Amino acid sequence: MTRVFSGVKPTGHLTLGNYLGALRRWAEVDQHRSDALFCVVDLHALTVDHDPARVLRLSRQAATLLLASGLDPELCTVFLQSHVDEHTRLSYLLECVATDGEMRRMIQYKEKAPRERERGGSVRLSLLTYPVLMAADILAYGADEVPVGEDQTQHVELTRDLAVRFNQRYGHTFVVPRATPPEVAARVMNLQDPTSKMGKSDDSGPGIVYLLDEPDVVRKKVMRAVTDSGSDVEYDREARPGVANLLEILGACTGGDPEALAGDYDSYGALKKDTADAVVEVLRPVQERHRELCADPSYVEGVLRRGAEKARAMARPTVDAAHRAIGLMPAGSEPAPAR
Repeated sequence: MTRVFSGVKPTGHLTLGNYLGALRRWAEVDQHRSDALFCVVDLHALTVDHDPARVLRLSRQAATLLLASGLDPELCTVFLQSHVDEHTRLSYLLECVATDGEMRRMIQYKEKAPRERERGGSVRLSLLTYPVLMAADILAYGADEVPVGEDQTQHVELTRDLAVRFNQRYGHTFVVPRATPPEVAARVMNLQDPTSKMGKSDDSGPGIVYLLDEPDVVRKKVMRAVTDSGSDVEYDREARPGVANLLEILGACTGGDPEALAGDYDSYGALKKDTADAVVEVLRPVQERHRELCADPSYVEGVLRRGAEKARAMARPTVDAAHRAIGLMPAGSEPAPAR
């Protein structure tokens, strides 16, 4: 069976973009067709200045929302990255294979490092090296596929490069994975800036629909969405990004084709109203299930504990093999006699 690995980073509240672009597909498709692992990658939240209590709170919330979105622990493995030591055990080995130049070419480092310096802060080494940890997240499990948006494909390419390089130098150890971008709503855009992704780490709340936003808040945000000059409802991502974003969101929520949906509307107001209603309905079962899970925190904790145990057992053979391949002595073994 194909093995799939993907994860979410607890650096902000999960958004409609996270759900339509990833979580819903994981629940409706990936966990049914594959041996799937889904992880809250909490170690990745430590690469920049952060509030420890907020990371802890968002990690719990993200795990709860993964389950509320339909992930079934009987069908897939749900866990926290920091609960499985094999991630960090493998990360250092891959750092010994990666190069400084590869790390400095990673887009997120090139974008975030200057911002940290502008704020007068120091750039943490982990911001430079965390793509290697991301590669370890994937390679530890022998994942065949990594469902990601287009903004993360560079990380999967790095993972592939490191796997091939390690295999060539030290013997075949890792499966070389491939990225599998979603077919629909791969990038839900910010409602106030439709040329930018609806990112959970963004501070511009009015343009972001969060999974736990109340229905009235959702409607207000969608009704205030930026549109384009003119009044005709046409689907054109380049010339009419605001309208195109609304049509894509509506299409993703209802199963319709954005271009065909455009023909059903003669005003922005009607399009916004229907889009708002569709988003509210899509989020309703997620929010209801989230409330149920929050009322039973021991259930979520149990899922994460069992998920980590299962993930650990799956990753350990590969990580142990990588240690042996690169020349490290297995724990508890006797050194081989000198020749």
